[in-house]
Amino acid sequence: MTLKTKLLAATLILSASITLNAQSNYPNNRPPLVQKPYMELPLGSIKAKGWLYEMLDRQRKGATGQMDTLYPQVMGARNGWLGGDGDQWERGPYWIDGLLPLAYILDDQKLKDKAKPWVEWMLQSQREDGYFGPAKNYSYEPGLQRDNAEDWWPRMVALKILQQYYSATGDKRVITLMSNYFKYQLKTLPEKPLGHWSFWANYRQCDNQQAVYWLYNITGETFLLELGDLLHKQGHDFVHMFLNTNDLTRTSSIHCVNLAQGMKEPVIYYQRESDPKYIFAVKKGFSDLKQYNGQAQGMYGGDEGLHGNNPTQGSELCSAVELMFSLEKMIEITGDLDFVDHLEKITFNALPTQISDDFMTKQYFQQANQVMVTRYRRNFDQEDNHDGTDVLFGTLTGFPCCYSNMHQGWPKFTQSLWYATPDNGIAALAYSPSEVTARVGQGYTVKITEDTYYPMDEKIQFTVQIPDSSIKEVEFPLHLRVPSWTRQATLAINGKPELSLDPGKVIVVKRTWKNNDTVTLSLPMPIKTNEWQEYAISIERGPLVYALKMEENWKQKEFSDRHFGKNYFEVTSPSKWNYGIIESAKQNPNERCRVIVDAKKQKSTYPWTLKDAPIEIKVKAKTIPTWQLYGEMSGPLPYSVSNAGSGQEEEITLIPYGCTTLRISEFPVVR
Repeated sequence: MTLKTKLLAATLILSASITLNAQSNYPNNRPPLVQKPYMELPLGSIKAKGWLYEMLDRQRKGATGQMDTLYPQVMGARNGWLGGDGDQWERGPYWIDGLLPLAYILDDQKLKDKAKPWVEWMLQSQREDGYFGPAKNYSYEPGLQRDNAEDWWPRMVALKILQQYYSATGDKRVITLMSNYFKYQLKTLPEKPLGHWSFWANYRQCDNQQAVYWLYNITGETFLLELGDLLHKQGHDFVHMFLNTNDLTRTSSIHCVNLAQGMKEPVIYYQRESDPKYIFAVKKGFSDLKQYNGQAQGMYGGDEGLHGNNPTQGSELCSAVELMFSLEKMIEITGDLDFVDHLEKITFNALPTQISDDFMTKQYFQQANQVMVTRYRRNFDQEDNHDGTDVLFGTLTGFPCCYSNMHQGWPKFTQSLWYATPDNGIAALAYSPSEVTARVGQGYTVKITEDTYYPMDEKIQFTVQIPDSSIKEVEFPLHLRVPSWTRQATLAINGKPELSLDPGKVIVVKRTWKNNDTVTLSLPMPIKTNEWQEYAISIERGPLVYALKMEENWKQKEFSDRHFGKNYFEVTSPSKWNYGIIESAKQNPNERCRVIVDAKKQKSTYPWTLKDAPIEIKVKAKTIPTWQLYGEMSGPLPYSVSNAGSGQEEEITLIPYGCTTLRISEFPVVR
């Protein structure tokens, strides 16, 4: 059976397997849109616990909670999305797109108060013709984007903010504004299409389109389906790109963030047309992207243009958080577990390492093989314009879009840990410590707590609680994902072993639940290897990629001109890095690699540091003398498998990629 046949069959099976309920607790798609297997819960229904809460708390205390004072030039009172004469393009809405969900997940009134003026100004800015947002252009001012007020693109970010605000509050003004704006769009787009002001809207229109279908599910206004068709027609043709061109096999064919956002466009439109080709196009797109541009941490070379699979090519932070959001939306619509696996890989590997532990600074680009974080002009697509600042940890280093956009990653991941299901159940697909409060069964409210150290541990326990003491039991199905990478997974109910689980499937536990019933998932994490450029390998265990443990020396320096912020951090190491892994470890990783788990560190509230990394993998390696620094990077990868290694075998230590700043994660293989 060909890949295409397999994917089409899987899509058809998925569509047929959706069980509808006449009295659903949460709204699904209205006909004629295809029914979704998973429905998003209201913002605030899902709370973070354990290390995930600590991550969000650091975000609250860090830049997300302080952008108005850390970056007042753009996020201050002059911002056009507050009615001022300052920056009026994407950066202000980017911040609120992460701040608002963080505020409601943490139920933090101070954060809500920071987001509220932006939302209120949006709601009050609507003209009689339906247009909303900044409307006046201003002359150039250094550091600001304020000469393109009418561009369709930044309003797409604003629509995402308003969706989330309505989800949390039920404020009907959002529905009125969006309905009027979409009527304005339907009238205006034929004359001033998506590309009229800038090309960004062409590639990113799916953020607009998903908001159109969201509103249709609330109001049922049929003109919205017509608008969705028009947006799809005017936008970049990702289906054609993925199926009929070689754009993902070559460099500089597309902007890396446009691709991260656009990956979901065929799936968003699939709701309207339900042709399996839309799902197949995305699956093929991901396959080509991994083969020709992929990197071990789940991302791809894109700095900013698509730039191949060399592990020293940069991967942009905006790409990571936008691809996460795309995957989260695609999971809802398709239920495809490959998308969940991919979401976890990015979230647990790429995301923690690219933002500092205090959530105050970030890297514009990260490298899968990153042995120096220094101010130096590397061979990135954008390096000349950014004066060698692209991998530095700073505020405005590289380009400030990522400092504005990084805030959505963790809150939206938290919001995507749990979904409602059409059979009036609840689903946990991606895993992290959390709790959810939702209606199930015949409309009864339950709270389910997920206690786990995952992804640093293989055990996950769910506890069902019934808040209403007058109700003794509730019948509903609990949907749980069994990841594709696990083997010999098991499920126990109230401590009693019940099932052995097949990988790559969703197990549905339908029963009558009593207060404090527990379900325990055990997901063994065998070690596997993946091949990359020059047949180098990554070593992976569960959802985590493991990278060489290197000593880190952080040094703070100041900028003289302040164009890239006040100061920045460089990171260097005396540690040797030019290792090739012995071939036998590739052939038999579970026999040749030794896993060491520190139980105390495993229980840490913040395990994402070099010092507190709770898991180590020991593996045999040899140094490769010819593999040396090139342009303050690890030089071109030696070809695998080779006799390039010299000297005695050494045992090297690998730790989770997300715990590293300096690393080798793609290793040559030596005999």
